[in-house]
Amino acid sequence: MSKNLILDTCALVWLVADDERLSMTARKEIEAAELVFVSPISAWEVSLKAARGGLELPLPPLEWFNRALVAHHLVLANLSVEIMVAANQLPWHHRDPADRFIIATAKQEGLAIVTADARFAAYEVDSIK
Repeated sequence: MSKNLILDTCALVWLVADDERLSMTARKEIEAAELVFVSPISAWEVSLKAARGGLELPLPPLEWFNRALVAHHLVLANLSVEIMVAANQLPWHHRDPADRFIIATAKQEGLAIVTADARFAAYEVDSIK
């Protein structure tokens, strides 16, 4: 049985753009997974990067995000109050709030995280690079 996954924001952007920075291993795991989740915080992070000029999108951020969900059969993860609080109870190895929400979601839901960020390993979550 394949693992359910959650994409970090970079993995989402790379998947949609068919960017080679998303490894073949990650691509195979995404294809084999029963469910692949994306946190709503990734929509916030994508729109923030686009607004600040650090990410060029072919569509407005909301439309880009919604199309990404449909085109790649992604499931929007729940960003519950419990996850939001749990993110602040994690050790402070990683200070990026978006990544902390994704890590907390993975821990609560038993998901492996598709990420190239080596700092995720400090949180004892399965990660796929």
